Amino acid sequence: MDQQSAPAERPSALDMMVPEFSAPMTGGRDFQLSDYKGKKIVLYFYPKDNTPGCTTEGMQFRDLYEQFRAADAEIIGVSRDSLRSHDGFKSKLGLPFELISDPDETVCIMFDVMKMKNMYGKKVRGVERSTFIIDGSGKLVKEWRGVKVPGHIDEVLDFVKALA
Repeated sequence: MDQQSAPAERPSALDMMVPEFSAPMTGGRDFQLSDYKGKKIVLYFYPKDNTPGCTTEGMQFRDLYEQFRAADAEIIGVSRDSLRSHDGFKSKLGLPFELISDPDETVCIMFDVMKMKNMYGKKVRGVERSTFIIDGSGKLVKEWRGVKVPGHIDEVLDFVKALA
């Protein structure tokens, strides 16, 4: 394949500082990136509360939460669902971490996770399941896009543990 016909690659944002942002989240607070200075953040984007893949992903992060905390990392989930939906989802699954509500897609657009997807043969715009690691200085150090849930959370934990 020659260079002209090769698919264009998205420019990597790795090692870039994540701009300060604020977003409403469960727990009655707004997420502020600066509140997590000195901590690693696992920011995971998922399509929709109470769907099979998103439920499995949330439960796997929940089950390994204490190991993430021991590695000085905080988990934050993000979807376009309302805070009310997030509160129910969080309560139903017993999630020990907060969820950002992003109905206007501000955070989703910032991390470039809005994609055209096929759903039952129809093209729909939705969140591409993705995970980002932000280090304690606010730098984006790792990203996974188009995530498949099986094995993913273990891979994220291994990365976070290895991060100095």
